[in-house]
Amino acid sequence: MRTGLKVKRARQDGEENIVPLINIVFLLLIFFMLTGHLAAPEPFDIEPPESAADSDSGERIATVLVSTDGRVAIGGEETDMAGLSAAVTAKLKAIPDLVLHLKADGGADAGEVVTVMEVLRAAGISKLTLLTAARLQ
Repeated sequence: MRTGLKVKRARQDGEENIVPLINIVFLLLIFFMLTGHLAAPEPFDIEPPESAADSDSGERIATVLVSTDGRVAIGGEETDMAGLSAAVTAKLKAIPDLVLHLKADGGADAGEVVTVMEVLRAAGISKLTLLTAARLQ
């Protein structure tokens, strides 16, 4: 006489189903690929000065970097003052209402930063934003 109950056979060691584990690892891989942030490396390290303001100034069009030792870069390419002026002039021809961001190291000489700002102004930049880091309290 059969009752319709099926007897499950016991699993042996090494016969566990690893498909759920593979699914979880695959989903984690996809999650970290989608949430990760990849950015092009800057030509040198910059530690911006602190700012009391908390606002972000909007979309970046072009960024000029100034290091502590006076090196200057625009668009990820290191250049000198003449090259900076030429690059900015070329960008202004392509984008007349260009907003330029200046990201200077907090330890950079203020006179060097002002010199870069004067070169940018002479090249025709009318909208310049100095990027700073938020002050930690």
